[in-house]
Amino acid sequence: MTEYTPPKVWAWNQENGGAWAGINRPIAGATHEKELPVGRHPLQLYSLGTPNGVKVTIMLEELLALGHEGAEYDAWLIKIGDGDQFGSGFVGINPNSKIPALQDRSGPTPIRVFESGAILVYLAEKFGAFLPTDPAARAECLSWLFWQMGSAPYLGGGFGHFYQYAPIKIEYAIDRFAMETKRQLDVLDRRLADNAYLGGAEYTIADIAVFPWYGGMVKGWSYDAAEFLQVHEYKNVVRWADAILERKAVQRGRMVNRVRGELSSQLHERHDASDFDTKTQDKI
Repeated sequence: MTEYTPPKVWAWNQENGGAWAGINRPIAGATHEKELPVGRHPLQLYSLGTPNGVKVTIMLEELLALGHEGAEYDAWLIKIGDGDQFGSGFVGINPNSKIPALQDRSGPTPIRVFESGAILVYLAEKFGAFLPTDPAARAECLSWLFWQMGSAPYLGGGFGHFYQYAPIKIEYAIDRFAMETKRQLDVLDRRLADNAYLGGAEYTIADIAVFPWYGGMVKGWSYDAAEFLQVHEYKNVVRWADAILERKAVQRGRMVNRVRGELSSQLHERHDASDFDTKTQDKI
């Protein structure tokens, strides 16, 4: 391995050969003018079916399943590979240019919410669901929610990037982040050994946040790394992921803004509950 000596001053190598070299850059802000579409529902979601995006669509479908009509939403597809997240309208909702971004238009003045964890808390508090009110239970739920926020970058931006997306395989980087990913899975496995869900006995936004990342990992959906990481060893995480996947709202939420997999599982945009039956990619 060729040793790398950092220069005294870093310079951006725009053509670095990475999978996302065409859209990654060291500055923020819009690159072009583009207004966002607005549908007829109170909530407008601008997203993509990545783990972070799926958190919010699962949450919205779960709220609708409970009968919260105010949780009706339009889900618009943001193609991050094409740079849609750098359009002026999207940056106006999320200055960080990351999906998902939500606009609540149910009141006199639209409210923007960005960052998936913030969106989950906002929706949970707005509708009084999936976030306990008992102080101890609430603290446990939020602790696991923010555990995911702090941990998943090591799984995705760390392990996932160097294992699957980096232009060259770097043994040190893969070993470092594989070790951390397995440690995190062990943290979850130990917690779920004595608890049905992360917060305890009840399904909460903590599970909704963690499932797309770590449930996806043990189900073999992420980075083609199930065998490499021996994810079957984490039996409690697998049991928990299977239980969550049985929920109809989870199944629907995973379809929204999805652009990969079986065509019947891809609902690029969602504007009505009937879209799941009539507008998946196999029917268009």
